[in-house]
Amino acid sequence: MEIIYEYDGVTASERLESYTEEKLKKLHTKFDDIIRADVFLKQENTSSDETGMICNIRLSLPGPRIFAEASNQNFEESVNESISELQRQLKKRKEKMKTY
Repeated sequence: MEIIYEYDGVTASERLESYTEEKLKKLHTKFDDIIRADVFLKQENTSSDETGMICNIRLSLPGPRIFAEASNQNFEESVNESISELQRQLKKRKEKMKTY
């Protein structure tokens, strides 16, 4: 699985990339048909302290792409929320595939 990172208004962080890669590899072990992951990390000025660090993850796999977005007070929480949303979508997709 190939992982591509894009930053918008944020400096690149090797620690954050390794954290995200670790989470995506766990996801890839459960769902091995993932080809590529595009990770978009950006910071947005908001009036709330609980949002603003945004993580978008788009997965390429056979069939339509899967996308998840989360905004929290730090990137780790945003990554976790995005990964759990992707896991839910992948599980749902896998169940549909089994019925055919």
